[in-house]
Amino acid sequence: MEPNDELLSCIKRQGFAVVPNVADAGEVSNMREALAIAIDEDLKQWSDNPYYKDHWMVHNLMLRGAAFVRLLENETIHAYLSALLSPHCVLYAYTSSSMPPKGGNYSGRVHVDARDPVPGYWRNVGVLLALDDFTEESGATYFLPRSFERADAPSEEEFFAGAVRVFPKSGDAIIFNAGTWHHGGRNNTEKARHAVTMNVCRFDARQRFDYPRMVTENILRQIGPVGKRFLGFDVRTPSSLEEYYVAPEDRVFKPGQY
Repeated sequence: MEPNDELLSCIKRQGFAVVPNVADAGEVSNMREALAIAIDEDLKQWSDNPYYKDHWMVHNLMLRGAAFVRLLENETIHAYLSALLSPHCVLYAYTSSSMPPKGGNYSGRVHVDARDPVPGYWRNVGVLLALDDFTEESGATYFLPRSFERADAPSEEEFFAGAVRVFPKSGDAIIFNAGTWHHGGRNNTEKARHAVTMNVCRFDARQRFDYPRMVTENILRQIGPVGKRFLGFDVRTPSSLEEYYVAPEDRVFKPGQY
């Protein structure tokens, strides 16, 4: 599958674009239902932990439902990631991005998800998949066009003077340079507004979690080579010479990961 040339050009130029119909209604419904359960479980499990600062943010979604596992191999997402980063890019983080009813979350500040240390060389891309429509009332995200090119952080005044609000429908995804300055809105409705975020990096970057050790055999049985590569199985570090001196196809760090 190839990305839409116009949307790809828009992402490269302004730092973000909405890609329509990334996930179908059935899969969106499955993820929304599983996410609501996971949020409730995490709030009950972690709320007493003084280091728990991620209320309404669920980490490592591949562990929380089959629909999230299937999303790891979504053809539309990988078409854009391959064009923007590399066909061998890996998952850095896989989280929810939900706005609670009548409230906001950790994204309610002017921020970036990652910075590119080398100008013009993209190292990190975000995928924000809407599970509910993003509206002005439900807390749609603001993005500052072309701001991934700047070295300094904009002030709030400068940010909101030039930012645009993005309104994906349920099943659409915002794909963006993770160095684009953005700000989550506030949900003023009586209903949670759910979304899923993938943060994706080049093969040589360290992932937030050790996914090859984390995922279960049951999850591995549900995915193919693309999903395993995306989770980092092709760029593991050998732990011994016995793992190093083997045929290329048996290596834990596969050749050609560029």
